[in-house]
Amino acid sequence: MADKINRGALPMVKLTLPIAMEQIFRILVSSVDTMMLSTYNNDAVAAVGLVSQYVFFLTLVFSVIGTGCSIVLAQFLGAKKSDKDLNNIAQASTVMVFVMSLVLTLLVIFGTGALLSCYELEDAVRDYAWQYFVIYGGIFCFFNAFSLLQGAILRSYGYTKEAMIVSIVANLTNVLGNALSLYGWFGLPVLGVAGVAGASGFAMVVSCIMFTVYIRRKKDVAFNLKGITKVPHESFRLVLKVGVPTAGEGLSYNVSQIVIMAMISTLGTNAMSSQVYTMTILRFVFATAMAVGNATQIKAGYYVGAGEKEIAYKKVFIYQLVATGCSMIMIVIVNLIKNPVVSIFTDIPEVHALVCTLLIYSAYMEFGRSLNLVYVGALKGAGDVRFPVLYGIFSNWGIMVLGSYILGIKCGLGLVGFWLGIGTDETTRGIVMLLRWKSRRWQKYALIS
Repeated sequence: MADKINRGALPMVKLTLPIAMEQIFRILVSSVDTMMLSTYNNDAVAAVGLVSQYVFFLTLVFSVIGTGCSIVLAQFLGAKKSDKDLNNIAQASTVMVFVMSLVLTLLVIFGTGALLSCYELEDAVRDYAWQYFVIYGGIFCFFNAFSLLQGAILRSYGYTKEAMIVSIVANLTNVLGNALSLYGWFGLPVLGVAGVAGASGFAMVVSCIMFTVYIRRKKDVAFNLKGITKVPHESFRLVLKVGVPTAGEGLSYNVSQIVIMAMISTLGTNAMSSQVYTMTILRFVFATAMAVGNATQIKAGYYVGAGEKEIAYKKVFIYQLVATGCSMIMIVIVNLIKNPVVSIFTDIPEVHALVCTLLIYSAYMEFGRSLNLVYVGALKGAGDVRFPVLYGIFSNWGIMVLGSYILGIKCGLGLVGFWLGIGTDETTRGIVMLLRWKSRRWQKYALIS
C-alpha cells in the first residue's frame, strides 16, 4: 500500500528524466503545431499565439487544484499517511475541478468575443483566435482540467514515466489531427484553425482515458470516486490553502504576459509572430530546468513530510546548479545554430532577423528562469507559498510589465526592450527566491506537524 513505500528514497533522476522527456516532447509537438500553422497562414500563427496565453491562463487556474493536490499528497506520502487520507485529497480535488471547469466553459464560450475586442487585431486574426479559444479552451475545458489533475496525482506518487507515456500518445494524436485538419489527407476537408483546436481537444480526451487506466492499475495510488460526496471539509481546505496562493504567482505571471502581448500587438503582426517563434524555441532551452523544478517540488514535499528538512535544504542547491548549467549550455547551442533553426519557422526576413536578435538576449532571461523554477518549486513543496506569490506579483508588475513598457514603448527599443524587461524580472526574482531558501524560513510552513 501507499503508506508502506519510502517515497523520499526515489532517485532524483528517476523523477526528473521522464518529466524532462515529457516536456521536450510536448514542446516539440507544440513547435510542429506552429510550423504546421505557418504553412497554412501567418495570421493563424499570430492568432493562436495570442489566445494560447489565455489557454495557459486556464491551465494555471486548474493548477490551483492540481498543484495544491500534488503538494499535499507529497507531504502526506512522506509522512506515510493512510490511504483514506490520501484518497480524500484526490476526491476533494476532483470535485473542485469539475465545478471550476463548468464555470470556465461557460465564460469562454460566451465571453471570448468581448475579450478579443480589447485587442487591435486584423479581422482574420480575430476570427482565427475566436475559433481556437472557444473550441479548445471552452468545449474541451473539462478534459484539459481533469487530465492535468490525474497527471499531478500520478507524479506525486513518483510515477513520472507513466505520465510521460500519456503525454507522448496524446501529443502524437494532436499532430495527426492537425495534419488531417490542415492538409486534407484522404480527401478530407481542410478545417483550418477550427480543426487544429478540435484535434488538441480530442488529444485531451485520449489523455484522460489513459490516465484513468494507469491510476486503476497502480494499486498503491489511493484514488477512487466511491464516497466522493462525503469528503471531509478539511481536505478541501488543505488543497486550497496550498493551491490558491501557489497558483497565484503563476496567475500573476500569466496575466502580466497577456498585458505584454497586448502591448506587443501594437507593434504589428510581425512582432507578434516573432514573439511566438522565439518563445517556441526557448521552451526547448528551459525544458530541463522546468523538469528539475517539478521534481524538486515533489522531493521537497517528501523530505518535509518525513521531517528531513536538513536533507531538503542541501539537496535543493545541487538541483539548482544542474538546472542552471543545462539552461546555459542549451542557450549557447541554440545561438550557435540559430539561423537554420529560425528558418524552419519563418521565411520573412524581418521576422527572422528579430528572432535571431532576441535569442542573444535570452541568455539573461534563462539564467534567472532556472533559479526561479527550482527555488520556487522547492518553496512550494515545503509549503512556503505566500512569499513567492507576494514577491512574484510585485516583480511581475513592478519590474517586468513596467520595465517592458518603459524600454519597449517609451524608449523605442521594441521587442528588445520587452525582452530586457522580462529578463530583469526573471533574474532578480530568481536571486530573491535563492535568498529565501537560504534563510530557512520555509521550514516552519510544513503541512505535517
